[in-house]
Amino acid sequence: MMRAAWIVFRKELTDALRDRRTLLMVLLSSVAIGPVVLVLISALVSGIEKRAEAREIVVHGLEHGPTLANYLQRQTYTLRAAPADWEKQLQDSKLGDPVLVIPADFEAQLAQGRAPVVEVVGSSANQRAGTGMRRLTGLLQAYNQEQATLRLAVRGISPAALEAMQVEERDLANPSARAAQFATMVPYFVLMAVLYGALNAALDTTAGERERGSLEPLLMNPAARSALVLGKWGAVASVGMLIAVLSCFSFLPGQWLLKSETLAALFRFGAPEALRFLALLLPLAGALAGLLMAIAIRCRSFKEAQANATVVVLGVSMLPLVAWFSQEGEQAWHLWVPALAQVTLMGRVLKGEPSQLVEQLIPLGVSVAVTVLAVAYIARTLKTAAVR
Repeated sequence: MMRAAWIVFRKELTDALRDRRTLLMVLLSSVAIGPVVLVLISALVSGIEKRAEAREIVVHGLEHGPTLANYLQRQTYTLRAAPADWEKQLQDSKLGDPVLVIPADFEAQLAQGRAPVVEVVGSSANQRAGTGMRRLTGLLQAYNQEQATLRLAVRGISPAALEAMQVEERDLANPSARAAQFATMVPYFVLMAVLYGALNAALDTTAGERERGSLEPLLMNPAARSALVLGKWGAVASVGMLIAVLSCFSFLPGQWLLKSETLAALFRFGAPEALRFLALLLPLAGALAGLLMAIAIRCRSFKEAQANATVVVLGVSMLPLVAWFSQEGEQAWHLWVPALAQVTLMGRVLKGEPSQLVEQLIPLGVSVAVTVLAVAYIARTLKTAAVR
C-alpha cells in the first residue's frame, strides 16, 4: 500500500508543480510575502517617525496667541498656519496633523486670569491626524502647568502644594512585545498563504480530476483506495508545507528592507522563530489539505468545488479576528480552534513569550485529528460513491 501511495504522491506532486497557477501561487504567496509585509509595516512606522521628527504644529489663529506660540517654539516646535479649508482637508484625510484653534480673545482672557478655550481639532476617521492629537493635548497641558506655576510663584505659594502625589508611568512590555504591535498581521498573512497555496492543489487533485475524467482510470487500478487517498493528500499537504517553509523563511532576508531603524532594532525574527512558526503551521497545512479535499471530493466540477471551499476560506480568514477583537485577551479555548490557535501562538513567538509544551500539543492534536477524519472520509467516499 505504501509503495502505491508513494507512486500516487509523486504523480500528484509533479502535476501540481507543473501547473502554472500553482507555481505562481507558491512564488507570490510564499517567497514575496515576507518582504512585502515588512516593507508595508516599515513604511507605516517610518511615516509615523517622520511626522514625529518634523515637530510641526498646525495652528488656526496663530496671531491671537503670542504667549502660547512662544511656549510651543521654546519646545522646539515649528508653527505652521492652517490652510483656509483645513476642516475639509481633515475630513478628507488630506491634512495629516490636528489643528490648534486659538480664539481671538485668547490674550485678553489670559491677562484677566480667566481660562480661554482653545480647541484641538482632528478627525477620528483620519488616522494620521488622530495620532497627533494626544501629543498636542499633552503640550497644552504642560503650558497650563507652566502658567499655573508662574501664578502661584507670584503669590508666594509653592507649586508643590497642588500636587498630592507624583505619578510615574512604567511599561512592562519588552522590546519584542512592542515590535509585535506593528507585526500583528504577520501570522495572519502566513496563514492565508498556506491556505491559498493548498487550495488549488486540493481542488485540482479531486474535483479537477473528476471534471477531466482522469479519476475513473485511476480508481480502476488494483491499488487500495486508502493508498490513492494517502498519495493525493501527501502531495497537497506537501505543497502547503512548502509554502509554509518559504513564507516563514522569507522574513529573514525581508528584514533587510526595513526602513525604520527603530523597527529594525525591535523586530527580531531569526531562524529559531521561523522554526517555531513551522512547528505550528506544518500540522495545520496537512489538516487544511485534508479538509479541502474532503469538501471537493463530492463536487462534479472545479468551479463547484471552489464555491464549496469558500466556507473553509471564510472560516480560516475570520477565526483569527476573534483574538484581535477580544477585550479579555487570550482564552483557553482559543488553543482548541484551528487557525485561531496557530495565530495566537505565533503572536507569542513574535512577543518573545514562552509557551508550555501542552499548549503546543493541543493544536497539534487537533490538526492530526482533523487530518485523520478528512482522509478517512475521502477514502470512504471513493469506496462507496459511484464515479460518473
